Amino acid sequence: MTARPYPHGRSPDPADRPARLRVGVVGTGRVGPTLAAALALAGHSVVAASGVSEASRRRAEELLPGVPLVTPQEVIAASDLTLLTVPDDALEALVHGLAETGAIKAGQLLVHASGRYGVGILEPATRAGALPLALHPVMTFTGSTVDLERLAGCSFGVTSPEVLRPVAEALVVEMGGEPEWIEEQDRALYHVALANGANHLVTLVAQSIELLGAAGVRAPGRMLGPLLGAALDNALRAGDHALTGPVARGDAGTVAAHVAELRRVSPEALAAYVAMARLTADRALNAGLLKAEAAEALLGVLAEGGRP
Repeated sequence: MTARPYPHGRSPDPADRPARLRVGVVGTGRVGPTLAAALALAGHSVVAASGVSEASRRRAEELLPGVPLVTPQEVIAASDLTLLTVPDDALEALVHGLAETGAIKAGQLLVHASGRYGVGILEPATRAGALPLALHPVMTFTGSTVDLERLAGCSFGVTSPEVLRPVAEALVVEMGGEPEWIEEQDRALYHVALANGANHLVTLVAQSIELLGAAGVRAPGRMLGPLLGAALDNALRAGDHALTGPVARGDAGTVAAHVAELRRVSPEALAAYVAMARLTADRALNAGLLKAEAAEALLGVLAEGGRP
């Protein structure tokens, strides 16, 4: 195993460490080849991969040179650890299909990288004797070699049967990541928290870029970069106490001007602004940043702004 600090400040028992494994990949999208390549760097052997589209095949050739592209059943047959890195909506059917055809081997590690699911989705394979692991890297992937560098220090949402937890965590550490245990019943909440932050952040930033462009700003990305970088850093450090701006201050007049301008320029942006401003006001009030009397006037403006 590579020399990396183990999580929780404890050293792994040698029995917990995964032996050198033959690794297979079913689904050579952006995630699977990167995780397989990371395992190869840790000393495991990538023996087979399966991909359908031409883009997937090119990606496999870049990240897993020399690895044969075969059918999913052949990947399963050749590997001790199989990464099932297909889209979320295809995972259940894939697992059922592999189990029904008798492809699953007893004692085989079966790993998916979906944030949405725990190990319950692998139940048909588990009944066939597979050892189920859910290892979800909390990052976005480009499908290129740059992803390997980004895995260093990346958190992984880990779910497995308790007896397999040391193996799951050791594999994450070998890939350069930091395991974070997620209970099976908390998997959906974990995933919505990540999607709410990452996906909606992109939407908000893209919307702000459009509005700045409409205001005549020639380089909106350059203008927003330092502001948003500082806001993100402050929020990660201080949570609600990092809130600033007219809503947190209770400046109802400024918010009313914002509402009027967005109604004129972008009704779509207005709906998002009002919803986020209401949530911001509630959080600022609960954090003691916003006085009750100021919140009342502010929420009145937002109530008017939310009406067509």
